[in-house]
Amino acid sequence: MLGITGGAVFDPINGIEGRLMDIWTKNGKIASPEEIEPREARIIDASGLVVMPGGVDIHSHIAGAKANAGRKLCPEDSRRLLRPRAENTRSGSGYTVPSTHLTGYLYTEMGYTTVMEAASAPLVARHTHEELEDIPIIDKGAFLTMGNNHFIMKCIREGEKEKARDYVAWLLGAAKGFAIKIVNPGGVENWKYGKNVHNLDDEVIGFGVTPRQILITLARISEELKLPHPPHIHGLRLGQPGSADITVETMELMNGLDAHFCHIHFMSYSGKRGGFPRSAAAQVAQAVNENPNISIDVGQVIFGPATTMTSDGPSQFSLSQRIGGKWMNDDLESESGGGLVPLVYKRKNPLHCTMWLTGLELFLLTDDPWRVFLTTDHPNAGPFCCYPGVIRLLMDRDIRAREFEKMPKKAKKNSILHELDREYTLNEIAIITRAGPARRLGLKNKGHLGIGADADITIYANQDDKEKMFARPRYVIKDGVVVARDGRIVCERPGRTLYVAPPYDSKIEEDIREHFRKAYTVSFDNYPILTDHLPLGEMMSCG
Repeated sequence: MLGITGGAVFDPINGIEGRLMDIWTKNGKIASPEEIEPREARIIDASGLVVMPGGVDIHSHIAGAKANAGRKLCPEDSRRLLRPRAENTRSGSGYTVPSTHLTGYLYTEMGYTTVMEAASAPLVARHTHEELEDIPIIDKGAFLTMGNNHFIMKCIREGEKEKARDYVAWLLGAAKGFAIKIVNPGGVENWKYGKNVHNLDDEVIGFGVTPRQILITLARISEELKLPHPPHIHGLRLGQPGSADITVETMELMNGLDAHFCHIHFMSYSGKRGGFPRSAAAQVAQAVNENPNISIDVGQVIFGPATTMTSDGPSQFSLSQRIGGKWMNDDLESESGGGLVPLVYKRKNPLHCTMWLTGLELFLLTDDPWRVFLTTDHPNAGPFCCYPGVIRLLMDRDIRAREFEKMPKKAKKNSILHELDREYTLNEIAIITRAGPARRLGLKNKGHLGIGADADITIYANQDDKEKMFARPRYVIKDGVVVARDGRIVCERPGRTLYVAPPYDSKIEEDIREHFRKAYTVSFDNYPILTDHLPLGEMMSCG
């Protein structure tokens, strides 16, 4: 038993904003005072401190084939001298792509207790889960890429919607995924033929379907299966001028269906193809504000080293051709593809500054904090350990103004950041970093401090420097146990892996088995991940 007394509690899901109150935990859950014997409880005096639920990251790349490839592609990353502001990060184990154990430690030391791996091809999900199981302390799950899946596209072409639904349900259960991920729908397949998809109605070569059909089909399937998290969408034209138009069109395509658009700043640019991209954050934010079924995470750029990794293979090839240096790509049979390109975001580069400005504009122009979440698309736009610096920018317009003045004129010319006076409150920070992501993920026991919730709690010193405040929590509590103090791990414990297994018509397995016989080098029987393979797995309910 643990008691946290006298702290200023920020628990937005339960409507608590800075109220001085006590929080009690028992058996890993938030408990009522009546359940506690105070003489047997350990007491933490939180007087003068800020108490929040543990942080929840809705989109990060922390495990699996691509993360491991990033570690191998960039051995110099482990030798990089870390910047002072990432003071809670240890050197020597990877800056942009930390090892599994360091990932768990760094997230915990920053006050995060739940993190979602944002993209895993089902074929390599076994590797993803092995790494997730190896990440200590935090709870986690994985989204499965389905936007270029051959079986799904064939079902769409043949009008077999029920078969597509049953296949998606089988796939989530077999690969122990948490949600449907859609990356550049149809684009990976077209890239094999030297083309890409640029519009929702471009045909996917060899399948006779369009990105529009893929998106709508998977969004409806997600709704029918009552998955806890809606489709997690990485749209078309990543990082390209004119991407904002297709992003807004895709949001409108959902037509009331729930959807989450990830690392949205990469898809929020105006301009002509081949030209210099300009921020279209106002256009995209307006679309979000007008569509209450849509949520976003920003993927804020952090100046310094990054390792871009995505299932959007065409965009990675294009990036590699523009900047040179290292590049790696892959193609996973019948399912997906992708690539990795290391780069450095530079303060003197007008393009990189435009990306930085666009992300902050999206944060400040999206009206509802419950539908915009803090991410850096780790490690694509920068390391997750830099979240505290982003929080400081969101909470202090004067700091933003000073940073804006340092930008190249070409970047400032196309930005409205200097016109935006909004400053996030502590309560809004609690929303975009824990309550909002938890609610959007359908994690009913996460992101709040109500009775019965998981006892995942972070306690901060209320400092004027919000970057320092959020970089080094005074205490981090996981399942009712203090696991970090003053920004350092004091207790290691295992974290759970969260997944779903929706029901489906078992007759579909005959068709899937035949598909594996024709299209896969792995057998149908060896493909599924058994529950025995996830000793720390926890199946989440659908509906």
